[in-house]
Amino acid sequence: MASHTEQSAVTVLGLGPMGRALAGAFLDAGVRTTIWNRTPGKDRELVERGAVSVPSPEEAVAAGGLTVICVVNYDAVDAVLRRDAVTGALKGRTVANLSADTPDRARDTASWAAEHGIGYLDGAIMTPTPTIGTLAGVFLHSGPEQLYREHKPVLDTLGGTQTHLGEDTGRAAAYDLALLDIFWTAMAGYAHALAMARAEGITARELVPFAKGISEILPWVFEVSAEGVDSGDYTDSNNPITSAASSMSHIVHVSESHGIDASVMRAAEGLARQVIGQGHGGSGFLRVTELLNPR
Repeated sequence: MASHTEQSAVTVLGLGPMGRALAGAFLDAGVRTTIWNRTPGKDRELVERGAVSVPSPEEAVAAGGLTVICVVNYDAVDAVLRRDAVTGALKGRTVANLSADTPDRARDTASWAAEHGIGYLDGAIMTPTPTIGTLAGVFLHSGPEQLYREHKPVLDTLGGTQTHLGEDTGRAAAYDLALLDIFWTAMAGYAHALAMARAEGITARELVPFAKGISEILPWVFEVSAEGVDSGDYTDSNNPITSAASSMSHIVHVSESHGIDASVMRAAEGLARQVIGQGHGGSGFLRVTELLNPR
């Protein structure tokens, strides 16, 4: 007897690196997979593995009840889905949009879908392409819970962790941006640290073991600070923001003495000094949250 996934079908629109990984994971799980890409030539390997490649997006979305689209942004999504032929073919079907953009764009797309009788789930992929189809993948979804549950068996074949964040369609995109904010701010800090270290004769390889030690502190900081951030209690006698500002000033001084741009750290120090100026010198650095978005 055929398994549920063997009886299921999915369409994948967009065959960039992530789109190809998604289609490959569906194929590996035995899901009948139809594929389409705006630029031809990226489907050969997937076709050899059993995917059905079609020449138009309207033909692709008509092949099954669920279409997964993963393209560069929502301008690209709109260029594919908001064609009359495609919109008509999608009526009564569901789109799971795993492209990255803003929460407002996700909500706007959900409104458009509802106006045209199309089910819509928004989502975010929080891990790189090699994790797709493995236990390490992390997927976030938002939108109607009933719709999510209906298509969860197929989405689960992508592997990893699938999390439904709520009915607000923009919620997955909001999580995505907040989490990428952490990542890219950290990467910017790491790049700056490498430049400053190099100026002082320290190689990246020499710094790595200690950089890893710093990064391993962060999960603990995230965990222990969450309740205080939510309640508004930022008291931190162990590491007050006055100490943080002093450290930041040293980084700025050394960087600029080597001719290294320190504008990012100057901005962070400036925020810390504002908090201190408001009389919160005994708070931890995360009181900056209240400065950026007052309660």
